[in-house]
Amino acid sequence: MKATWSQRPEVADVREPGEQGPTGVQPLASLAELPVRGRIAHRGYVESITILPLAQAPAFSATVVDHPAPPGGRRSAVPHLRLVFLGQRRVPGLVAGSRIKYEGMVAPLDSVPTVFNPRYEILPERSSR
Repeated sequence: MKATWSQRPEVADVREPGEQGPTGVQPLASLAELPVRGRIAHRGYVESITILPLAQAPAFSATVVDHPAPPGGRRSAVPHLRLVFLGQRRVPGLVAGSRIKYEGMVAPLDSVPTVFNPRYEILPERSSR
């Protein structure tokens, strides 16, 4: 049985052989399935971005969730993940509300699941037809 962030494990997750794809990437349908550590692939929405002051080392971070917040905001916490782009002050096209596909190694940082320098693709908005 593998541990997920929603279970708040004390130790790293344990996977059975063959649970990941042939490339070692674990595709996620939801961030609720997020392992404590490992290579993941997911599609989600940028909920917020953080730009550090000029006096600090350049880093751009984005918080990703499964679905955009409804009008009026969220009433409860939802699973989220932090993407950190080291050496970048901005990432063109990556703004709050963007729909993205990303892949990378997830690991805990300050008790928040974090992916450093992920491979990402900005996806078109879904049509409301």
